[in-house]
Amino acid sequence: MTHPVDDPARDGQPRDGQPRDGGHCDAAHSHPPSADDVAHGHAPWPGAERTLIAVFASPVAEYLLRYGRDAGFRPVLVEPDPQRARSASRPGVTVVSSTDGYLDDTADVVLTDHHRPELGIVLRDALASKARWIGIMGNPRHPAPHIPALTELGVPPTEIARVHRPIGLNIGSRTPAEIAIATLAGLIADRNERPGGLSF
Repeated sequence: MTHPVDDPARDGQPRDGQPRDGGHCDAAHSHPPSADDVAHGHAPWPGAERTLIAVFASPVAEYLLRYGRDAGFRPVLVEPDPQRARSASRPGVTVVSSTDGYLDDTADVVLTDHHRPELGIVLRDALASKARWIGIMGNPRHPAPHIPALTELGVPPTEIARVHRPIGLNIGSRTPAEIAIATLAGLIADRNERPGGLSF
């Protein structure tokens, strides 16, 4: 299999060695990359900027940010605890103590631990921001701890209802890697206004 970096098609040459368009290349006549070029790794996706904010260091957050970076998101880990933040530091991932400065309309926010005491404050601030999407992991058969936490902070029920739970696609995920894949797939489907199932 030809690696995209070594593929002559990236230099205007198809794989058969013949130049495209008779060998002429004119920047004035360049076109945006096709879906095939993007899918085969011959061109970057010229879409809008996307930020993936995983809140709280956890195994799921690690996989989520790793896969999110590969999928074109800017990965940000929010970890208020300095010791946990140091332990969770990874190349290519921005680690910060709060969401300040990151909650714009490019941001998808995923809380990966529903047992942390900072839960309510982080969600309250996210709901008051321009963040595109906000969700928290948790089993829908169990009580949702974010609801009393936000209620205690004075967040109205209509705002609390904006928090997605459960999150991700229903693929029966159990391991941290599977949960991260399901979550990221759900975010991409939501951004692209697709149902996220097997029907096309």
